[in-house]
Amino acid sequence: MDRKTLTRQDISEALYRHIGLSKHESGLMLESVLEHISSALIYGESVKLSTFGTFYPRQKEERIGRNPKTGVTATINARRVISFKPSKLMKERINKTAKQ
Repeated sequence: MDRKTLTRQDISEALYRHIGLSKHESGLMLESVLEHISSALIYGESVKLSTFGTFYPRQKEERIGRNPKTGVTATINARRVISFKPSKLMKERINKTAKQ
C-alpha cells in the first residue's frame, strides 16, 4: 500500500475544487478553521468534530525515561500533549476499508 500524507495544500485544493471558492479564499478558510481549533486546544478546550473524532489536551507528568540505545536514564519534563479519539463511525470506516 502506497502511503501519502494529506497536507494543508491538499485540503485547500479540495475546498477550491468542491466548493468553488478561489484558491486564495480556500487557503484563508482552512487557516481560519485550523486557527480556531488550535486556539481551543491552547486554552484547554476539547475539539469535537462529529463523525470524525475528538481532540483534547492533557497534561503529562514528569517521569524518568531511558534511552533504548545507550540505556542512560533521563528525566522527561512535564508537558501538555494533544490526544485524539476517533469517533465510532470513523473507526468503522477505517476498519471497513482495511478489510477490503
